[in-house]
Amino acid sequence: MARFAGWRTGTGLGVALALTAPSWAAGSANVTVSLLSETASIQPGREVTLGLRLQMADGWHTYWKNPADSGLPTRLTWRLPAGFEAGPLQWPRPERIAAPPLMSYGYEGEVLLPVTVRTPRDLPAGEPLRLAVRADWLECAEICLPGKAELEVVLPVRDAAPAPSDAAPLFARAREDLPGDAGPWRVRALAVSKRLVLAFTPGTAVHEAYFFSDQPQAVEFAEPQKLLQTADGFTLDLAPSLSGPRATRLSGVLAVETAAGPRAVAVDVPVEAAAAAPAGHEVAAPVSPWLPVAFAFVGGVLLNLMPCVLPVLALKVLGFVRQAGERRVWRHGLAFTLGVLASFWTLAGLMLALRAGGRSIGWGFQLQSPAFVAAMAVLFLLIALNLMGVFEVGLSLVGAGQSRRPSEGHGASFWSGLLATVVATPCTAPFMGSALGFGLSQPAAHSLLVFTALGLGMAAPYLLLSASPRLLRFVPRPGPWMVRFKELMAVPMLATVVFLVWLLGRQAGVDGMAWLLAGLVLVGLAASLYGRAALAAVEGRPRRWSLAGAGLLFAAGLAMALTRATVPAAASAAAAEASGWEPFSEARRDALRAAGTPVFIDFTAAWCLSCQVNERVALEDPAVRARLREHGVALLKADWTLRDDRVTAALASYGRQGVPLYVLYGREKDAPPRLLPAVLTPGIVLDALDEHLGDTQAADNDG
Repeated sequence: MARFAGWRTGTGLGVALALTAPSWAAGSANVTVSLLSETASIQPGREVTLGLRLQMADGWHTYWKNPADSGLPTRLTWRLPAGFEAGPLQWPRPERIAAPPLMSYGYEGEVLLPVTVRTPRDLPAGEPLRLAVRADWLECAEICLPGKAELEVVLPVRDAAPAPSDAAPLFARAREDLPGDAGPWRVRALAVSKRLVLAFTPGTAVHEAYFFSDQPQAVEFAEPQKLLQTADGFTLDLAPSLSGPRATRLSGVLAVETAAGPRAVAVDVPVEAAAAAPAGHEVAAPVSPWLPVAFAFVGGVLLNLMPCVLPVLALKVLGFVRQAGERRVWRHGLAFTLGVLASFWTLAGLMLALRAGGRSIGWGFQLQSPAFVAAMAVLFLLIALNLMGVFEVGLSLVGAGQSRRPSEGHGASFWSGLLATVVATPCTAPFMGSALGFGLSQPAAHSLLVFTALGLGMAAPYLLLSASPRLLRFVPRPGPWMVRFKELMAVPMLATVVFLVWLLGRQAGVDGMAWLLAGLVLVGLAASLYGRAALAAVEGRPRRWSLAGAGLLFAAGLAMALTRATVPAAASAAAAEASGWEPFSEARRDALRAAGTPVFIDFTAAWCLSCQVNERVALEDPAVRARLREHGVALLKADWTLRDDRVTAALASYGRQGVPLYVLYGREKDAPPRLLPAVLTPGIVLDALDEHLGDTQAADNDG
């Protein structure tokens, strides 16, 4: 256990057993939790401080807001009277809890986590109020157990200033452990060679220092932090995280031991490129911010080769055929590009907004919603029926030989651009994953720039073709044959409907899939009735009744498709364990690595077509499976089909925002992992296994 002498969190908290406040105590045999109040009453309009007290048995610990390599932070869910508002948890400085090769941040012994609660001004005096909370925590020793408790404290309302409760000394001691402002200290973060340097000028001698990062992937938590004295003060040498993009800010707690005693300082500073290296360091060359933008553009171009974009390719081929005779085809390409960009900007805005609200999401997040999948199935069925001539929207190809104005159809090109992005989200192209991972970790303006480059890359081939009419000379002139060609283009649309129905079955079970199929039948009948009514020569009441019936059938079919699609089925552990795969968890990964077992992690999703192709072509290849067995590789499958914050966080820890992702760990416990490409072949996997794990005979001899 690594900690500063005399810094045991909670020292002085257990001042006396008699120090109590009105509360409910609960917990387990290992951790006792209680809800305390700093004051004995509530004064209307004045803040009241509550605190969650955790008392751990010897050898047990709970976790800080960033648990580091393993663990989960304590969380509170409040149930307060109307008008009350609870602030965030205040976290005292943590301890280092070492379990080589891992490092965790947490608390042993005893800790009090304060929370400030605002009260309304119009509270009637005299009535006692009940303040309740649900606490969830993870308690660990040799094993880890989740804990939860329902707690409450009952306090009277009085107009007079509240008197301190018996627990007030516990709050005073907890405040001493809370990180304070830097004050006159100057704290800077510098990029130096392959390291990060935290430089600070405390104005006094420092004997020991440690930086507790509150970011999940800024530094390597288990790496030693070397303290050096310079002419201006002190520097703390940090190892950047190997599993994510280079940090652009450092935030957390700088804990130091000085002659005047221990001190904890809150840190939140940008990482600067050092103009001159402090003593003992070399300056790192700054990474160009345009490199992820270039990667995003290349990834967007390659996205057109992914299997999910096949349906839109069919639509674009049909569009080029229809536009071959026009003089200003480039307008269609521009409209398509604007549609792609509008869709990418919308996705970027949603992802940034949800992340700002604390949601953990990634690329393709909308396909984790069964309701969205069902709606997409309805949309693609309608597109297929339209292409087959069941009903018509816009220009009919029956009169394809007749002249048209070049401006017609620009709206269709724009909407096909929107649709292209929607159906492309199940895929992640090469270069795209790292660009998205970096982009979403940057300020909003840079993130939007990355998404813009991605959209421009995806639209570039279509824009180039539309801007170069010579490239379209191979297309035959429009004529009646286009009717049959249009009907043929319905095939990939119907194939997409089959895929979406299968995907919904994986998400919402057989019942949900049956409801979707029934809804699609009604939607098909509605499209047929609408087509007959729209093309019929008869007018008046019969036509209006037919159109009204088509509308009712469509509404009923859509409602039926979405009714059961919002209730996901429980995940099947047996499916995850098929063919030797285990369900992924960070605890299982860390246990295997600690035992020296090679680990291969497949981050996948049922809606990710690239994932399904890679699994069937490469991961299920007999030679690959045999080599995995020879090397004794443990197989973990991280299924992201439905929303799973644990998988999202694990993806982010590797600097990725979407699937597929393939991670290979070797036998050495502290060696960094190898990330495989997004497009796999058996040869790529076999080479990675042999290069990263070595010769199987040598491995056997070592064993």
